[in-house]
Amino acid sequence: VGLFAGWISKYDSISAASASDVQDRLSSLELRVQQQEDEIAVMKAALADVLRRLALSEDTAATGKKQTSTKGHNPLREAYSMSCIPNGSSGSRKPSHRDRDSSTVSVTRKDTFSSAAKRYSERKKDTPPMEGIKEKQEGSSQPNQANDKAPPASPMQPSPSPSSSSHPPSPHPPQSQRQALESKGTSPAKSAKRGTGIERSQSSTWESGEESRNKLVKAASTSKLLAKVVKNKNSQAEGDYIKMFMRGRPITMFIPADVENYEDVRTELPPERLKLEWVYGYRGKDCRANVYLLPTGESVYFIASVVVLFNYEERTQRHYLGHTDSVKCLAVHPDKIRIATGQIAGVDKDGRPLQPHVRVWDSVSLSTLQVIGLGTFERGVGSLAFSKADSGTHLAVIDDCNDHMLTVWDWQKKSKIAEIKSTNEVVLVVEFHPTDANTIVTCGKSHIFFWTWAGTSLARKQGIFGKYEKPKFVQCLAFLNNGDILTGDSGGIMLIWCRSTVEPSPGKGPKGAYQISRQIKAHDGSVFTLCQMRNGTLLTGGGKDHKIILWDHDLNPERDIEVPDQYGTIRAVAEGKGEQFLVGTSRNFILRGTFNDGFQVEVQGHTDELWGLASHPFKDLFLTCAQDRQVCLWNSVDHSLEWTRLLDEHGHCADFHPSGAVVAIGTHSGKWYALDAETRDLVAIHTDGNEQLSVMRFSVDGTLLAVGSHDNFIYLHTVSEKGRKYTRCGKCIGHSSYITHLDWSPDNKFIMSNSGDYEILYWDIPNGCKYIRNRSECKDIDWTTYTCVLGYHVFGVWPEGSDGTDINALIRSHNRKVIALADDFCKVHLFQYPCARPKAPSHKYSAHSSHVTNVTFMHNDSHLVSTGGKDTSVMQWRLVEKTPSLVPSDSSLSLGEGLLHNSILRAAIPAVPLTPTPTEPAAPPTTTPAPPTVLDLTSDPTAAHCGGVALVTPPPTPTSPTTNGRQESSPETPPPAELTPPPSDSTLSLKDSLEPSDDTATPSDEGRPFTPPS
Repeated sequence: VGLFAGWISKYDSISAASASDVQDRLSSLELRVQQQEDEIAVMKAALADVLRRLALSEDTAATGKKQTSTKGHNPLREAYSMSCIPNGSSGSRKPSHRDRDSSTVSVTRKDTFSSAAKRYSERKKDTPPMEGIKEKQEGSSQPNQANDKAPPASPMQPSPSPSSSSHPPSPHPPQSQRQALESKGTSPAKSAKRGTGIERSQSSTWESGEESRNKLVKAASTSKLLAKVVKNKNSQAEGDYIKMFMRGRPITMFIPADVENYEDVRTELPPERLKLEWVYGYRGKDCRANVYLLPTGESVYFIASVVVLFNYEERTQRHYLGHTDSVKCLAVHPDKIRIATGQIAGVDKDGRPLQPHVRVWDSVSLSTLQVIGLGTFERGVGSLAFSKADSGTHLAVIDDCNDHMLTVWDWQKKSKIAEIKSTNEVVLVVEFHPTDANTIVTCGKSHIFFWTWAGTSLARKQGIFGKYEKPKFVQCLAFLNNGDILTGDSGGIMLIWCRSTVEPSPGKGPKGAYQISRQIKAHDGSVFTLCQMRNGTLLTGGGKDHKIILWDHDLNPERDIEVPDQYGTIRAVAEGKGEQFLVGTSRNFILRGTFNDGFQVEVQGHTDELWGLASHPFKDLFLTCAQDRQVCLWNSVDHSLEWTRLLDEHGHCADFHPSGAVVAIGTHSGKWYALDAETRDLVAIHTDGNEQLSVMRFSVDGTLLAVGSHDNFIYLHTVSEKGRKYTRCGKCIGHSSYITHLDWSPDNKFIMSNSGDYEILYWDIPNGCKYIRNRSECKDIDWTTYTCVLGYHVFGVWPEGSDGTDINALIRSHNRKVIALADDFCKVHLFQYPCARPKAPSHKYSAHSSHVTNVTFMHNDSHLVSTGGKDTSVMQWRLVEKTPSLVPSDSSLSLGEGLLHNSILRAAIPAVPLTPTPTEPAAPPTTTPAPPTVLDLTSDPTAAHCGGVALVTPPPTPTSPTTNGRQESSPETPPPAELTPPPSDSTLSLKDSLEPSDDTATPSDEGRPFTPPS
């Protein structure tokens, strides 16, 4: 009381404070006092537990043998559990379904924060002043029901929620309601994922006090996701509810009245699947020489973990999905069919490293031929190249470690032949000499090295610039027809290096070293890329001057053309069809151009992190906005850009008006824009608060707009003139953390919202945006949309051990059959709706290489769109329904069986035959239900290979295709033979192993297109 009076006195001294400010401060003081009481209570419980454990350890030492013989009984754990029983509960314990010897343990983190709960640090830290351990027993929920109904002390106070706190009911909101956890950009570092219970060993000796304290703190910080049904006998009107814990915080979700028996609720894998149909974007911002034209007429490039094969004349795409993280470099085999791509290192959701490696694959069948370098490369693969003089038998790789190791591989045998440190400086390019099989050239920061390769040894000769100015970077190189080497550098100079045949003077260098024979001033700024044409001419791409110059056989400039500034600087140049050439730029454009006709945009995308995504209410259009300030409207049928507009600020969220005429876009500063959806003209500008806007949602009839902000408020606006006029009409006050998601009821009267500290609140909009204290009143509302990540119908999507930041976005399909989810581990999930059982199964899909920020269904549920964070990609997925039979499919948009099985094309790759072996069984008659032999085209080191292709025979039981296309057994059937990595369940994805299959390459059940609702 004294502390409270002191704070009151302090705030009363501020005479200029308004009534609302005083009310806000009173609320914050109550929160602070209640927090201190909670911390003291938890500290007492923890101290009592330590004393009990000390006493029990002495008894354990004396009766260790007896305890060992008592199977399944843990007196130490029993004593620990009994030490934290809530007031009013009995001493009897009901065992949980996970551990019959211990009660359900949840962990609560006590974090202090300011009264307004608005100032969130951008620094990621996880150092709470106190971590308490609370015990929530299944049989002791009744005494705490009073907390479920505790109303807020004032409109500014956080909302009440059922609590598992062990202290008596209080008129103040429970501590769990005030926990202000950070968002994706402001969240503390994720805690390690662990198993469900807190295990304690039965040691006969007690550890030191410091060790005991550390173990207690470690146990207290372990986050668990637990859910159970609570029978609410005190209030039959409210009904039963589910209680789930997120980072120790209790979350209550009332079971709808139409669920007669929750035990009968089942959540299965949905029959719908996703098939990657289109990838928007290109990685040109930080890569080079990564666009090539193949003989199939397709240009090959990469973004995220996807390698795209795009036919710009037929407007089709195919995708190689074998990689587990960001692709960083690409090389084309001399036969123009096989391709090598290298990726960076990564980490999966469990913290296991994903090793960098190189994948060699067939561009026609999209089958993986070899996986090279697992456990060899560090950090990532920076550059790679096929040999040319020996028809591409060898592969040279430079990794991204400090020493930039140069390795030479016989890639068909997966054997490393030679390895050597290259330099501590940045290495940008590695190339084999086209006529001298024993010469390899590397270049980068202030150097060019000529390597002589003999067997397992590599000898280095450094290029001497002599009288010529030494450049800061040698950025690119090419080989002239006479075998000389041409380099381009950061000074805009091209140098010709020829092999010296004259015996050098003593101390002047080794015999046979390359020397500069000619210097050519090529560009203002740097020479960023060189492209040797088939007819012997040369294309060069400049940096600062944005020019592409054509040089004749004598390296005299013939023609030039300038790339417009809006496309960025030149990153890659490749020869196209006829007189055409392809250009990749730093702003993630791929242009097709000629010197006569200029440039045409073929591929474009965002250049910074994406969060905003919205689909048109009745057209095949969707809108994206990103931190690059670009707003883009895309056509999902033509896969084209309808229009783009540059905002003054970073876009973060968006929503279409139900009429489709206007789209609202929220920014990082609290300002939001309304744009005409057809003309992109500005309709209105408004500001709600001065912090980031995280969600915008129009009501069903379009008469209201709800804007969720990071200042913890939901702003309401009346809408008229089909979305062209807005007037603020209210504000929802009650959340104790920033707003993350919200949804409207069909009658436009209620809103359900989630916040950063895992609150689920409901609001009565017609009655002054009033907070609904009895949340059971809203349990039967059939929400028009479902984007909230917390709620009875969706809580099963949360993985065990989640820290609350693992799921970024969620959306229910319009036909209410499936849920699509964007997680923090580069995956898109597909769940059945409703998803009301813990640890529900899902189909997982990998294509992004960064956290997936958002997902949305198109208006007819025919497609799903997902957006990436740091990978800046937009992925369009097609929904398909699986048919009972297994129908092999080569890709989402294939070249056709004629090209795929072309015998002449296969003859060009004798070392890696793809034709069926004589032992491969013939296709069974249509009346025979015997399972076919599956041709697994992924590369698996444990599989028995036949020219890089493993034959895998599935078990006799029916199999179901997994999300990545590989045929695997269902969760109920035993795994197939040891030829492939055994899947744990049907949710195994590309990134769950180092040898994943690719969705578009492996025989799978393509299924029939998803039929949208009428």
